[in-house]
Amino acid sequence: MSSAVSSLLAAQKAAFNAAGKVDAATRRQRIQRVIDLLVAHHGALTEAMGLDFGGRPAGFSLMNDVLGALASLKHARDHLEQWMQDEPRAPFPPYDQLGADAWIMYQPKGSVGIIGTWNAPLYTLFSPLASVLAAGNRAVLKPSEVTPRTAALVARLCAEHLDPLEVAVVTGDAEVAAAFTAQPFDHLVFTGSTAVGQAVMANAAQNLVPLTLELGGKSPVILSSSADLDQAAFSIAVAKATNGGQICINPDTVHVPRHLLEPFVAALRSAYASLHPRIAGNADVVAVINERHLARVEGYIDEARQLGTRVESLPQELPLSTEDRRRPLRLVIDPPASSRIMTEEIFGPAMVLLGYDDLDAVIAGINAGPRPLALYWFGQDAEEQRHVLQHTHSGGVTLNDVMMHAAMHDAPFGGIGASGMGHYHGREGFLEFSHLRTVFKAPVHDPRREWGLLPPYGEHYLAAMLSMVTCD
Repeated sequence: MSSAVSSLLAAQKAAFNAAGKVDAATRRQRIQRVIDLLVAHHGALTEAMGLDFGGRPAGFSLMNDVLGALASLKHARDHLEQWMQDEPRAPFPPYDQLGADAWIMYQPKGSVGIIGTWNAPLYTLFSPLASVLAAGNRAVLKPSEVTPRTAALVARLCAEHLDPLEVAVVTGDAEVAAAFTAQPFDHLVFTGSTAVGQAVMANAAQNLVPLTLELGGKSPVILSSSADLDQAAFSIAVAKATNGGQICINPDTVHVPRHLLEPFVAALRSAYASLHPRIAGNADVVAVINERHLARVEGYIDEARQLGTRVESLPQELPLSTEDRRRPLRLVIDPPASSRIMTEEIFGPAMVLLGYDDLDAVIAGINAGPRPLALYWFGQDAEEQRHVLQHTHSGGVTLNDVMMHAAMHDAPFGGIGASGMGHYHGREGFLEFSHLRTVFKAPVHDPRREWGLLPPYGEHYLAAMLSMVTCD
């Protein structure tokens, strides 16, 4: 497989070099072919995702993966021409007065590798692909092996509808992914866990391949005393009911003023029941993707319970069939700091609630850990909102709701620190996959010799240089 990927990449690079300039019309045509593929085959793709999950509403797969990817592709298609225009820059003096010219041209990098992940198996391939194609690049996609039906269908459809010298697909397991990330791509995009992201970065370093890493982490929520408790509970319940909590920007930990902890638990119970009044046999509930991930999440909860931690189930209907991977939302309340559910990303139907007395202590605790992909704040106190925004770091922020910032197609989406690097969406995504090439066009006349700035230096050269060493 390594040789196959290497041959495919070499063919794409050769085609890229032979083609030369990639004009706006060509870029739009490439994006449109991907749009047409998704529109024509959305039913089969949705069915494949449902089978891979063992329970995922078709409407949600359409909304999250198909429509989400289409929105990214259409936004890029409709804006790429204005993004790719040369940007004038002022030449430095005195050449700015002598007829020099300067600009930045945005060139495609070449061939970009994109590794998607299982929780959004179409979106994490085709949303970054929108930015990649808008910038004039070619791409090789590697779907997640955790969703094998979806991966196989994506590979077949792309082979049938797209030119593999423009967009190709390779499938396979972790061994294939390791070989994939060791290739000399011109840029590499990976969506997945922080631990695997580190391995991807190490492989890419062998060829000095630039990276866009969309990772995860423990995205926190801070509830202010000024928050509308019912509205906050509903927004968070919606987030945890979305894709079974299997989203990289899903809330992991909710910091609640201690005197509001019990009212908030009650509000969450009511809000979640309005969405999922029952779990068993409920087709609206997204199942945990496989037995391994289910055992991981259940292990976090069982460990916390064994350590004496209070666990609430929303709704209360355990035990459930071991054959059905759908699970209620479990609230793990004030677990020990050393427990795994406090240190590992949950990525499933569970959430930690922590009571607090001092906001600055909460902020200090968040800042002491790895920087998260997302941070959320609920409240009406403008000064407190400003304080939280100015004293924390995260990939993105949503205020008085959760996960909404990632849906903005005209703003960058990405992480910081352990939650990732780089971004896609909008013009910033176009820039991510472009080479910003500075061009300086010299004036007709070069005055440096007559000004005494070239050897042999005259008696006034040193004095002239010293006269410009100023603080002004």
